[in-house]
Amino acid sequence: MTGPAGPRVLLLLGRSTGGIGTHVDDLARHLSEVGTNVRIATDDLTAERFGWSDALRLWPSGGPRVDTGRRLAVLRAWCRRADVVHAHGQQPAILAAAVLGLRRGQHRDARCGAPSGPALVASLHNEPPALFGPIAAVARNALGRALARADLVTGASADLVDLARRLGATRTELAPVPSPRVPSLLAAGEAARAEARVGIRSELGLDTTTALVATISRIAPQKDLATLVAAAGLVRSPIAWVVAGSGDADLLDRLRARVAAENAPVRFLGPVADPGRMLLAADAFALTSHWEARALVVQEAMAAGTPVVVPAVGGLPDLANGAGRLVPPGDPRALAAAIDALLADPEATGALATVARQRAAGWPDAAATARRWARVYADLARVTYS
Repeated sequence: MTGPAGPRVLLLLGRSTGGIGTHVDDLARHLSEVGTNVRIATDDLTAERFGWSDALRLWPSGGPRVDTGRRLAVLRAWCRRADVVHAHGQQPAILAAAVLGLRRGQHRDARCGAPSGPALVASLHNEPPALFGPIAAVARNALGRALARADLVTGASADLVDLARRLGATRTELAPVPSPRVPSLLAAGEAARAEARVGIRSELGLDTTTALVATISRIAPQKDLATLVAAAGLVRSPIAWVVAGSGDADLLDRLRARVAAENAPVRFLGPVADPGRMLLAADAFALTSHWEARALVVQEAMAAGTPVVVPAVGGLPDLANGAGRLVPPGDPRALAAAIDALLADPEATGALATVARQRAAGWPDAAATARRWARVYADLARVTYS
């Protein structure tokens, strides 16, 4: 992906077929439209998922070590030709800092005195993985060195910005990641909502007296779907709780076995073609993750006017406080009680939905986010150090 003019930017990310990959795909497209020259380096699976035919396949799916070494050499060459390297995620940030070496400005081009390498931006989208023992110290030190090396570190939520500062980043900013589905969900009228409610219930075989609770999530340990199953069995209102998304097949088998054993009103649907339609149809949306930044799907539910119940972790309180219900993480009783409260009080629920949609209408969209990044890249490309 390239644009006709402007800074030369290399977007670097690891394997991500979900939110981060979606963000980078959207960002690259909009950056190209405003004249930023964009290249992407990632792994095979992510490049295929998003159709990045011209991406550097940095992390191959198998292959001999010599091939990996060759790809790293190509990455170094790509970095040398860039004005800015933007690493999305912790491992890409560590890799980029290692490839770029000394902090920009610590060595200069002897002829013009300008910084001799590209600027480094590191964007944190997730909290560090839970590691223990010596490997935890090694990983933390490596991340700290990378963030200290970066010219700018951004976090998708305020707690990630705080983490970056604690680890040694010298310039930090909050950089929320927008969902590309928000504008269309904000634009959905009552006709679209009515069609979704009738159509989805017909497809699921639900009657009009059964409330629909939706969760859109990967099947992964981080999402704590066991808490969801436990909560579903505690909800007093008649509900059907649907979970849309794919992921860990073994975990899904265990969850389905628990649903059957407890006769919980939960259905795992797998991937759905139109998640937005599911959100428009639902009476409530719930998430049970151990941690999230500003989850794209929560943004989408708020834009759809679907009341949200989310754990008070990461960036979710900043996102949903006053526009949804916050519950302690890993607490099925609190989650069930919050859903019952929403379903029992349509007037209060409608007020929350109105606040949520008003808040969502004020968020920058993907195009505005790309224009902001283009200005940041241009400023960094011009930076010199005394």
